[in-house]
Amino acid sequence: MKYSAKSQRATEHKTDCIVVGLYESKELSPAARTIDRASDGAIQSVVDSGEFDARPGSILVLRNLPGVASPRVMLVGFGPSAKLGARTYIKGIVATTKKLTDLRLVNAALCLADLNMKGRDMTWKAKVIAETLADATYSFRQLKSKNDNGAATLQRVDLLIGQSRHVAAARTGLRQGQAVGNGVRMAKDLGNLPGNLCTPTFLAKQARGLQRSHGLKVSVLDETQMKKLGMGSLLSVSRGSREPAKLIVMEYQGGRKGAPPVALVGKGLTFDAGGISLKPPAKMDEMKYDMCGGASVFGTLLAVAELKLPLNVVGVVPSSENLPDGAANKPGDIVTSMSGQTIEILNTDAEGRLILCDALTYTKRFKPESVIDIATLTGACVVALGSYASGLFSNDSGLTKAVLNAGERSRDRAWHMPMWDDYQSQLDSNFADMANVGGRDAGAITAACFLSRFTADFAWAHLDVAGTAWRSGSNKGATGRPVPLLTQFLIDRVERTRRR
Repeated sequence: MKYSAKSQRATEHKTDCIVVGLYESKELSPAARTIDRASDGAIQSVVDSGEFDARPGSILVLRNLPGVASPRVMLVGFGPSAKLGARTYIKGIVATTKKLTDLRLVNAALCLADLNMKGRDMTWKAKVIAETLADATYSFRQLKSKNDNGAATLQRVDLLIGQSRHVAAARTGLRQGQAVGNGVRMAKDLGNLPGNLCTPTFLAKQARGLQRSHGLKVSVLDETQMKKLGMGSLLSVSRGSREPAKLIVMEYQGGRKGAPPVALVGKGLTFDAGGISLKPPAKMDEMKYDMCGGASVFGTLLAVAELKLPLNVVGVVPSSENLPDGAANKPGDIVTSMSGQTIEILNTDAEGRLILCDALTYTKRFKPESVIDIATLTGACVVALGSYASGLFSNDSGLTKAVLNAGERSRDRAWHMPMWDDYQSQLDSNFADMANVGGRDAGAITAACFLSRFTADFAWAHLDVAGTAWRSGSNKGATGRPVPLLTQFLIDRVERTRRR
């Protein structure tokens, strides 16, 4: 989809549909007032008649208004103007997108960036518009034999900005939102692919594709190379699968040469049956989403490369399958990690931390400024936070604050969870340096405590996205989270550097 931002009167712009916002209590937005004056009060007449009450997400399409160059004017409700916040704003944009799609329109002009929201600037509003449009128009149809939706594809959206001094900020927001939207789309596509297609080898090929299309430096370690490095923990997980494990490394170099990178480490379990500790069959099909942490690293690097951010970023994705087999890990087995620490495997379904710990140790060689790992790690985090926020654990207060702020600004929120030393004793083992699980209580926390034992040498944050990376039910599918959070974190880091 193509975007533009321009300062032009809504009455003069010619497109398939002009979209304007209205508030409850018969209050018109600036663009709606402009059209109302040109059309001899056509909008106010509709509002006064009660035909349109401007409830959040309500829609009414008017046709062929006098004095308006476009054939359609869409009225979108945003509720009381004094209470307009991000959630209602996004709801209005989603409703707009659905109606434009239902009408099978190709082009549209939105006059929604001029709506007033406390604490939200023009860049934020334009960015949210582009991200929401991308999300609302996404569908995964690659594997259907027929494309039966019959709808035209929205191809161009213009933002009409009332004041020319805000156009540059709107263009910045559109550029950011489009890049994030593209990154989310890639993460969704990878997550939605089934395990028979999206294998560790397939993910490695996708990385090579980003090398060609976006100039990333890519290297892929095979099992022989990982064995030489002593990655006994990671390799133990793939023993039950016919698919060889891969360690995928992608480097974006937009900063000065030698500057410490931000490292993103994403769990890439392309299918997780639980191994010998076999999962229940119900919803096991959703375990293709166990690689969504890795998918978010792919999507974030794509967004960063499209934005050409002036910083260095390294993405590390350990990828494997976890299946039952005669060679698979058994409860009670002890493996040696790349760090030299030994691990007693009490539950083979706690495999994500086994591949992440070696990837985190490997990441040290890049001398990172900070490291964020992303993983669909624990059902316990879903119980604690549901699907609204990712669980955040960290050993660095500054990094914690930056991640939380990025989550709030991007509306891809995280919640800071405790990781006190009191919990570490739950990982005690009589036979190895640690166990890979700490019992039923505080499962998300003890999983983070396990990973913390491999992160003492750098500022580190862990995002447990088990509740946010995909949806179940009739709307089943990958969400692309936390690509918006991670990209905003990196954008914010660039802005902080510029202010120094």
